[in-house]
Amino acid sequence: MNGLFSRNVAALTPSATLAVAREAARLRKEGVNVVDLGAGEPDFGTPKLVAEAGIRATQKGETHYTATEGIMELRAAIARRLSLLSGGRAVNADNIIVSNGCKQSIFNACLCLFGANDKVLIPSPAWTSYPQIVHLAHAMPVAVPGDQEWSLKVSVADLDRWTDDAVKGLILNSPSNPTGAVYTASELKAILEWAKRKGVWVLADEIYRQIHYGVGPAPSVLDFPDDLLERVVLLDGASKAFAMTGWRIGFALAPRELAKTMNALQSHTTSGANTMAQWAAVEAYADDAVQADVAAMVAAFRRRRDTLVARFRAELPGVEFVEPMGAFYLYFRVDSLFTKTLPTATEFCRRLIVDEALALVPGAAFGDDRWVRLSYAASDAMLQEGVDRLVREWKRLEGERAQ
Repeated sequence: MNGLFSRNVAALTPSATLAVAREAARLRKEGVNVVDLGAGEPDFGTPKLVAEAGIRATQKGETHYTATEGIMELRAAIARRLSLLSGGRAVNADNIIVSNGCKQSIFNACLCLFGANDKVLIPSPAWTSYPQIVHLAHAMPVAVPGDQEWSLKVSVADLDRWTDDAVKGLILNSPSNPTGAVYTASELKAILEWAKRKGVWVLADEIYRQIHYGVGPAPSVLDFPDDLLERVVLLDGASKAFAMTGWRIGFALAPRELAKTMNALQSHTTSGANTMAQWAAVEAYADDAVQADVAAMVAAFRRRRDTLVARFRAELPGVEFVEPMGAFYLYFRVDSLFTKTLPTATEFCRRLIVDEALALVPGAAFGDDRWVRLSYAASDAMLQEGVDRLVREWKRLEGERAQ
């Protein structure tokens, strides 16, 4: 069968996060009471003002093609919001390309910047699609292991150890999926200065920026002077902050010539993003009233995070985890339970599904099969039930290991 397909897709593997969702859905159809804490999307509805804007656009006949780069009203609204989030710095809407979700923006950037014999550094653990997208660009993804004593983040010294003349790019995600770790302003600055010295492009995925448990939004590449941003692409979208995953609106903010090239590429793949969704996103980015919905959602995530961390410390003492400072994931180690019959986190998650009907995502999806990702983008009741099931299975497996 492999001979049927081109080398373009030779390295592709299915998304492990979607595989977990499919298995949970299958069990539900069989009548099993599944608790799914594998989801990578907010469990909140799209803000009412935003949804109504999408409906109005449809009713007004905004149902035709738009410019490939997106409607100017949306690009201007995004530029204004980015400016407000970064202390009023100037952001040029002409440098923004709206795409069908942030994932397409990452794909566009990689395809335009990297090719055969190029290497792209990816701090690990990392979102499952980064290495796959780099492979699609015919470049080589290079996993840079994060420091467990530093919330699995990487330092300039770590990047240096994995850098040679073939390294052309770095994909940096903060707040991070799967760990919830957040790079501080000083850490970001050091990495941007390193990238400038090395002539390396930085693809800064800030899709979770507004889901931050510190003061204000998480630190951003836009917090720094223009001279550090000459080879930086900011990648973001409406999916997480505005609970708009199904609307499929993402964007890239790139230097002008790169933005033109990305626009040309997109014109030959998907053309512009969904028209009605773009008008809904205008409301999300332009209407300050929507920020109240964002703040309420982040407050709920913070409360759940605090409850989850407290339960782990009280009921699973000694279990190592990254305390999340953003996003909505808890990333924890399970290799203390490993035996000959349970050698990986993937097997641990399979046992959880079988024994407790609890769906989590194994760390193999993110580059390290000793860890597991738990999403607290779920109701308080579902989260509490999920932790009950996790603790029960953990104690059962500890008993088996002791025998």
